[in-house]
Amino acid sequence: MAITIKDIAKAAGVSYSTVSKALNDSPLVQPKTKEKIHQVAREMGYEPNFAAKQLVTKQSKTIGLIWPTLDRAAHSTLVTELNAEIQRRGFSMILSVNPVQASLDLFKRFHVDGVLIFDEENNLSSDVTAPFPVVSYGAGPQNSFSFVDLHYQEAMFQAVEYLKELGHRDISFIGDFSPLNLRQQEKYRGFERAMQHFNLPVHKQSFINSAGLEWYDGYQATKRMLRSSFLPSAVIGASYDISAGIVRAIRETSLVIPKDMSIIGYDNIPQMATLEVPLTSVGVPVQAVAEQMTSLLFEQLETGSTEQLTRTMNSVLIERHSCARVNGR
Repeated sequence: MAITIKDIAKAAGVSYSTVSKALNDSPLVQPKTKEKIHQVAREMGYEPNFAAKQLVTKQSKTIGLIWPTLDRAAHSTLVTELNAEIQRRGFSMILSVNPVQASLDLFKRFHVDGVLIFDEENNLSSDVTAPFPVVSYGAGPQNSFSFVDLHYQEAMFQAVEYLKELGHRDISFIGDFSPLNLRQQEKYRGFERAMQHFNLPVHKQSFINSAGLEWYDGYQATKRMLRSSFLPSAVIGASYDISAGIVRAIRETSLVIPKDMSIIGYDNIPQMATLEVPLTSVGVPVQAVAEQMTSLLFEQLETGSTEQLTRTMNSVLIERHSCARVNGR
């Protein structure tokens, strides 16, 4: 037989309403009483009836997260930060690694209160709809959902400007140039625009296509660059994983980072500091991204607004040990 709130109230010697408030973490219940009630509930094996609670509160207290890939470090780090933010607000997170539409259909059945989406392949077309607030992030809203814009072009502009100030002119950008990935395209455009703005030389070896976003893609692309007749004095990697591959490929040669070649990596995550060469990085700090995404989603949950909202975030460049001034500059 299932344990009820009334059973807990009788065992704890308090009223039914006090138990209800305590289990809902109400500030109206004294901490000592709340702790006693939670202890009694655990000892009795109480399990809350979420279905009944949802009927009363009109909330499931759950947030869906659609994340088609967890293979790369930056994404798994952001998922961890998002989960922490959601828990801090008293909600739980359900993660789906299925395609966007299949995940939305699943979350409809679970009656989640809202959804956060990482849409790497731009599947959020204008005809995709949802009965709950949805927030995505990346580059340029291509749909009717609310959006956190990480302004990738600005990040590339910062990286090029920083290298130019160190005296670098021959700079290469290594990234995935797939036309299907809007995020990576924005980085490409940002690098190209910055090179033109600062009147730096642009040629074939300025743009090196990794044809993928994994560690090995960055490694192989760098190996090809190192076999060419042209060697840049600085390289910008389009992601943490690509940048890790760049570092490994260079360290397998006689070149020394940053004495012979400087490296900047996109993705502002803590792991940049623990690479075999601590990497100077650029991008919006991962914790700030998580805070902004959840803040925007909960703002819509609290107001009941269905209006599309956009937040633009600024990148931060963090100096470590992978960039050096060009000799004589």
